Amino acid sequence: MKKKIIAAASGAALAPAFVVVLAGTASAHGYINSPPSRQAQCAQGTVQCGSIKYEPQSVEGPKGLRSCHGGNSAFAELSDDSKGWRATSVGTSASFTWTFTAAHRTSNWEYYIGGTRVGVVSGNNAQPPRNVTHNINLGGFTGRQKLLAIWNIADTSNAFYACVDLQVG
Repeated sequence: MKKKIIAAASGAALAPAFVVVLAGTASAHGYINSPPSRQAQCAQGTVQCGSIKYEPQSVEGPKGLRSCHGGNSAFAELSDDSKGWRATSVGTSASFTWTFTAAHRTSNWEYYIGGTRVGVVSGNNAQPPRNVTHNINLGGFTGRQKLLAIWNIADTSNAFYACVDLQVG
C-alpha cells in the first residue's frame, strides 16, 4: 500500500512539469533568424512590435498565402511596410538561416520577391535539423527588396511565413 501511495504522489508531482514540457514544444515551429526576418527584428527589439516578439517562430497559416503574417491577424503588423524594418545589405545572392523549435516533415521552402519566385529548396519529406541555411540567387533584383520565405510543411496543410528586408547589390 505504501508503494502505491508513493507512486501516485510521484506521478502527481511530475504531471505539471510534463504538461509544461509538452505545451512548450507543441506551440513552437520556425522562422528565419539570419539575416533578421521581421519577426526576428521584433524578438530582438530592433522594431517595436506586439506579441510576435515573444513567439517569432509562430507565423503559421494555410499554404499558398503571400503575406508576411501568414494570414494570422494577431501578427498583421509583420505586413506593415511602414514600421521601419531594417534592411540587411546583401550581394546578388544571400544565405537565409532558419531556426526550428519544432520539426515538421518538409515539402519545400520557397522564396519570393514581389510575385517572382527566386528560389525553391526541396525538403525531401524529411524533418530538418534545428538550423538550415539556403543560398538563394537574387540576380535581377537591386535596391531595397522584401523577400517572402515560406516553409511548406509536409505533414499538415499549413506553412510558416517570414519576410526579410534586404538591400540588394
